[in-house]
Amino acid sequence: MKQKYDVTGMTCSACSSRVEKCVRRVEGVKDVSVNLLTNSMQVEYEEQKTSDQKIIDAVVHAGYGASVKGHGGNGAQTTVSRGNAAQAVKANPVEEQMKNMKRRLILSFIFLIPLMYVSMGHMVGLPLPWFLEGTENAVGFAFTQFLLCLPVAFVNKAYYTKGFSTLFHGAPNMDTLIAVGSTASLIYGIFAIYRVGYGLGVQDFALVHQYQHDLYFESAVMILALINVGKYLEARSKGKTSEAITKLMNLAPKTAVVEREGREWKIPVEQVAVGDTVVVRPGESIPVDGVILEGSTSVDEAAITGESIPVEKQPGDSVIAATINKAGFVKARASRVGDDTTFSQIIRLVEDASASKAPIAKIADRIAGVFVPIVMTIALVTAIVWLISGAEFEFALSCAISVLVISCPCALGLATPVAIMVGTGKGAENGILIKSARLWK
Repeated sequence: MKQKYDVTGMTCSACSSRVEKCVRRVEGVKDVSVNLLTNSMQVEYEEQKTSDQKIIDAVVHAGYGASVKGHGGNGAQTTVSRGNAAQAVKANPVEEQMKNMKRRLILSFIFLIPLMYVSMGHMVGLPLPWFLEGTENAVGFAFTQFLLCLPVAFVNKAYYTKGFSTLFHGAPNMDTLIAVGSTASLIYGIFAIYRVGYGLGVQDFALVHQYQHDLYFESAVMILALINVGKYLEARSKGKTSEAITKLMNLAPKTAVVEREGREWKIPVEQVAVGDTVVVRPGESIPVDGVILEGSTSVDEAAITGESIPVEKQPGDSVIAATINKAGFVKARASRVGDDTTFSQIIRLVEDASASKAPIAKIADRIAGVFVPIVMTIALVTAIVWLISGAEFEFALSCAISVLVISCPCALGLATPVAIMVGTGKGAENGILIKSARLWK
């Protein structure tokens, strides 16, 4: 059996790799494919050995959230029709994510720009206010930077909560690198403020000068702002790609006219049953797959076959859902409805292709899965080596922080799935459907 799930809380390829690894350990699971960009997972498993709940429990144990696609988070099923599905894609979490990202991005740069001016402006000859200049104002200089960095850290607190959460679960990801590096910079900056205050108290101006220019508040929040830029662009890629599926779904009619007991009834398309007689007037979309009983017409099947010339239809001929009745009044007996129609299968094909993984994407995920622990180990070794070689603790710590911060962006883990998903979406827009990314070499 194959089942799809919505997965929440994933932020990088290390996350998707962790989820995939945990689900594979569940007895009875044959194959797992986790899609970071669509926040979804497809699992093939033996119903006799496992269940949806066991798979969801494995995801939750890994530190993430999961629910069966089309079900609520509490396990209560919700019926999603093709019409509602189109609206669901429009109200996709990706769009909400983009709004949140944009809001966070704007707020981050509102405070980051003055922070960079205060911390780095003097290096390029920009004047500072009199109350921030000179050694005597060192505490004000440092504390002003601290105050400016706090709003940026607050609006991006999700990186800290998620990063430390995955660290405590024993599965560090890219957010962990961001959280650890940024937190270390903030703590060191606070330590430097106290050292500046101490230096002023004992009149040790050399110590004051050293720590006045040894603050890392701008580095602590600059990485958050830059990561937000990358995440926002990533979210835009998701949004643009989902438009292709949305356009396909919008081709399907939301209602159908059926003839029952000699009367015509207009009902939601998902309520049409096999064997119902469907009435289709000129200009309307055909709601189901079926066979014409009465009337003759020409049908525009371009959305399904790509044929631009309408096809003539007579009693006994088959018609396909989402095609357009151009000229005549016809009645057709429904033979396939709902998810069984050709049109629904095409939509499912596009969705499955975006959820499947190409071999190159699997390689990228395997690398991303070990990337974070390796980087954290290198950062720790860097600090130890500098300490052993006689460097001061502050210098060794700054080197370790540099390793963590520089390693935060995971281009390898994001670029590959983004490229595949955008390619799949562009193909759908141009009438090219890809059965599975697994076929890509």
